[in-house]
Amino acid sequence: MNKRFLTILIAIIGLIGFALYINIMMVDGEDKAGQDVAASPMVTFSIVLLIASIVITVLASLMGVLKNPAALKKALLGVLSLGVVILIAYLIADSNAVVDANAKEIAAAGSSVSKMTSTGIWGSLFLLVVGGAFFIFDLLKGLIK
Repeated sequence: MNKRFLTILIAIIGLIGFALYINIMMVDGEDKAGQDVAASPMVTFSIVLLIASIVITVLASLMGVLKNPAALKKALLGVLSLGVVILIAYLIADSNAVVDANAKEIAAAGSSVSKMTSTGIWGSLFLLVVGGAFFIFDLLKGLIK
């Protein structure tokens, strides 16, 4: 894609967004139903833009990785490493009840939601420890030089 096409596309998206914004601003602030009707196209437009940008990003990333075998090998190694971390987190996760800050039960004990919540917490903790270790290692390596 050339630069001119992208500039025109961005301008069109901006004009559509501006027109939808003006549509929302023209509705009386007291008319809640009117605000809902006016805001709905803006929300739909935003969701479409979000999905389009995700698809374009993933496709561009995959095309870049597939063109470079060394990058593909590193990416697969990273995905495999993350899978191992998540597997270990799942194996040590418990199925206790999940409660919020007000001690209200969100997920019952023994449910799959409580197991997945615990897995996410443990996985995040493992990644924090690994990331912190690499940070300290890099910091010490920089101080030695």
